[in-house]
Amino acid sequence: MTNAVEAVLYDWNDVRQDRMRGSIKRRFISTERMTVGQIVLEEGDTVPRHSHDNEQLTYVISGALKFWFGDGDEQELVVKAGSMVVIPAGLPHRALALEHTFELDLFNPPRADWQTGSDAYFRDR
Repeated sequence: MTNAVEAVLYDWNDVRQDRMRGSIKRRFISTERMTVGQIVLEEGDTVPRHSHDNEQLTYVISGALKFWFGDGDEQELVVKAGSMVVIPAGLPHRALALEHTFELDLFNPPRADWQTGSDAYFRDR
């Protein structure tokens, strides 16, 4: 019996790159159950406070991001190259790139706002 389900191969170079707020660049791939985003930030780039119904894993490959968590920045963490932070669904957070940073964001469930372009907090105004 043959299984009709097949693996899918993506090449990041073939995925559309979006320019976000500041000099942030983003590529992402969504599947039925998750979204993975490849994000590049320059020193000083900011991601404003926001929250979402998605659990988020942020893995910093190079560089460093400073995060603040909670409505009043009750928790502060610096995530450096080789480290990952787990952000529970619904937790307000914001970030600052402390240097040129390359990171991956993984979300479950998929980021519908990224797919529709309704992620205004992440775009230049």
